[in-house]
Formats: sequence, C-alpha cells, structure tokens
Amino acid sequence: MDKTKWIKILIIALLSVITLFIPFDAIGVQVNPVEQRVIAMFVLAALCWILEPFPVWATSILIIVVMLFTISDKAPAALILDDSGAKFGNLLSYKALMATFADPTIMLFLGGFFLAAAATKYQLDFNLARVLLRPFGNNPKYVLLGLMMITALFSMFMSNTATAAMMLAILAPVLALFDKGDKGRIAFALAIPIGANIGGMGTPIGTPPNAIVVKALADAQVPISFAKWMYFAVPYMLVMILIAWFVLIKFFPITKKSMELKIENRFLKTPSAIIVYVTFALTVLLWMTGDLLGLDSNAIAMIPMAVFAITRVITKDDLNKMSWDVLWLVAGGFALGLGIQKTGLAEHLLASIPFASWPALAILIGAALIAIFMSTFMSNTAATSLLAPIMAALGISMGAGLDSFGGMQGLLVAVALSCSLAMSLPISTPPNALAYSTGFVKTKDMAKMGVTVGLIGIIIICGMLLVLGGAGYFDNRKVAEVVPATTTEIVAAPVAAPAEVAPAPAQ
Repeated sequence: MDKTKWIKILIIALLSVITLFIPFDAIGVQVNPVEQRVIAMFVLAALCWILEPFPVWATSILIIVVMLFTISDKAPAALILDDSGAKFGNLLSYKALMATFADPTIMLFLGGFFLAAAATKYQLDFNLARVLLRPFGNNPKYVLLGLMMITALFSMFMSNTATAAMMLAILAPVLALFDKGDKGRIAFALAIPIGANIGGMGTPIGTPPNAIVVKALADAQVPISFAKWMYFAVPYMLVMILIAWFVLIKFFPITKKSMELKIENRFLKTPSAIIVYVTFALTVLLWMTGDLLGLDSNAIAMIPMAVFAITRVITKDDLNKMSWDVLWLVAGGFALGLGIQKTGLAEHLLASIPFASWPALAILIGAALIAIFMSTFMSNTAATSLLAPIMAALGISMGAGLDSFGGMQGLLVAVALSCSLAMSLPISTPPNALAYSTGFVKTKDMAKMGVTVGLIGIIIICGMLLVLGGAGYFDNRKVAEVVPATTTEIVAAPVAAPAEVAPAPAQ
C-alpha cells in the first residue's frame, strides 16, 4: 500500500473518531451514544467510498463488522453499557445485520446476474442486437438511435458495464471508419454509455441504486413491485433516450452519409441455448405480470438460478465470474440504512429541521441534485446507500406534504433515477470510463452531454412524479403506520420481516 493510501486512511480514521466527540446536543440535535456511533460510521463509509483507499465493496464489509461489534446486541458489554450498567440506546439485532448479505433484494439482483451470464454465454445478447438493429437501416442518425435503444434494452437486465463493453466491441470497427474531423464518432462513442446508464433505470435489477431504493421502500412497508417500477421507469427511459439522441446529434453532428454494422453471430439451437431463451422470456414475463398472479419479484428471480444450476447452463466457473463485489457493496448499504433507521437516528436528525414547512418541489429538486452530484464523483451505488435511508426518513417526516409528488415512494424514485443520470465524467460510471478509453471522447465532451442530459432528466422526473402523484399511482398509506424506534427500544429485525421490538433495560 503506497503512502497516499496510508494518508487517506489516516484522514478517514481521524475524522470518523472526531465525529464520536461532536456535542450534537449543543446544536439542538438529540442523539444518544449508539446513534452517534452510527453517524461516525456514516462518515467512515462516505469518506471511504469517496477517497477509495481500498475497494468500495471492502468498505461495506468493514462497516458491517464495525456495526456488529459496536451497536449490535452482541457487541462487547463494555461498549454498550453506561456507568450504571444499563444499555444506552437502541441496539440492532446481529442477525438482522448479517442477514443483509442474503436480503431478498440481493437475491433479486443475483437472479439478474444469472440471466445476464447465461445470455452472454449463449450469445443471446449479440444475436438480439443483430436482429434489433435491422429496422434502423443505414442512416447514421437512426443507427445511432438504434444503438442507444438496444443498449438501454440490454441494460435493463444485464450489467451496465458488461452491456457497454459488448456494444463498444460491436461498434469498434465502425468508429475506425469515421473521418478524423467527423464529430459523429464522438456521438457514437458517447451513445453507448448514455444508453447503458439510462437503460439501467428501467427495472429494479437494471442498476444497484434501483435495488437499494426498492429495499428501502419494502422496509417502510410501501413496497413497489417489479412491474409497477417498469410501468413508469420504461416510459421515462424511452423519453430520455430520445432526448439524449437529439442532444447528441445537435452537439456532435454526423457528416457520414451511410454506414452498416456487421454482426455475424447466429442464434444457437443447442438444448442449453433453448433453455436460456425460454427461461429468460419466462422470467421477464413473470416479473411483468407478477402483481396479477400474486407472485413476488424476489421469488421469481430464483427461477433462473434453479433452472440454470440444475441444467448446468451456469457452471461453477461461471459463478466465479459474477460480480459478487456488487452484492457485497449493496449489502453494506443495507446495513448502514438499517443502523440509521432502526436506532432512531434518522427520526432525531430530521426532527431538528422543519422539513414539513418546506415546499415539496424544493425537497424533490434538492434530493435529485444531491443524488446526481454525489454520484458524479463516487459510485452511484454508494451514493444511493448513503441517501436512501435518510430520504426514507425524510419522506415519513414530510407526511402528506409530498403527496403531490408521490410521497415517500416518489422521493426515493427521484433519488434512484437521479443517481443514474450522473454521467458527466469518465469516473462517474464504468460505461463512461469504457467510452473514454476508446480515445474518441474527451472529458469536456462527456461533461457537456452529461450536464445537459442530467438537468433535463431532473426536470422530467419532477413532471412525471407530479402526474403520477396526482393520479394516485403511488401508495403511501402504510407509511403513517411505520413507528420509528425510540430510545427505549432494542431493534431485532429479521430479514424480510417487520422489526421485532423488545424493551431495553431502564437507564
């Protein structure tokens, strides 16, 4: 480990420890010792995810371990008792903390990984790209639109990074044919990351921020199903693709008159390939109709896992190649959210600020701008992990004040979508980094597109939520029934079930 990383670690550790001694009571925020430890862990996670002295998934493991030994009901007695021997705050169930690694939302994501791995292994993605590109002809402008739409389609069910890598591989020979002065090659190179980032918004498994928000809503007893998410997210995704396409061809006009993408693959007809085609189609169909059939999206995600494992479509080697680090990163975010919500910290922090008197539109725009700003400079998964529990508590504290924009559900949806709109820099998302690596895109080109599309996207999010909120699309009735933990409760929340509350010893 080099000197710079040690300096980062020292700064992070120092600031996290200092947080433990900040006199919050003096500034009007009432927090108990356990809640103050959660604040310190929030600072620790945020700084580690921003400065990255070690991998982001490693930060998640660190946070969970620290929480287990400092604020759980299995922490050493000396750390959870006051001078009188009484517990001095809400303690989290160690089972609930450890269960974040196998949360139902994690299983939903893992099911998506199985589908993506099988599709890539049996060339379903390449073959679909070949078929779907045909209707767009040879006009470069429409080929550009086709590439963006197909990239977005794949990103709804596959890793955005894998999708971008695949589409850039298809596009590489074509980019080389552009004249040096033709700005069209910039448009084509940028089209892939933009399509991948926007496409991830379409489903709960499209990108980790969506899954994190789905989990936060489920914890608040106002769950949103796979199909219900798609009913508003897919139209929004399509509108944003069209807007981004229009902006691309205006910023980077294409002078090339004709082009043709050649993809030589053919659909495989082996038994394993047919199993992949049928299972993929069946899973997506069940996700879209799950509400009508009374099926849970998380349970449906287990179908491809079981089918592909039994039929050996996915082998041990395939399992080893899956993005387990993403799942661990998301689990750390879940654990941090559990600590913020169940210790009562969110309730106390929000009680110190009169958010209820603020205009709903200001709250929504503020949350969206914070989300897009944080995600520009750090992992959008990490940004959502930090924001989701706070925004969930804010949604509860606002009560009916946010109803015109869909209440707490609308607020968290805005956060998730805004995190995916952050694509102004090469470091913002892996697809951006891949596009930058082609050598055809400069940082200023990416920033110009990213800022423009991001700001337009936030405006459309507000308009969409205003329409959906007014139509009563989001159901926030159960939010009022959620009783935040108080300073006389110990939370013991098993995974996928309401928290079990037990009284703490008197102080």
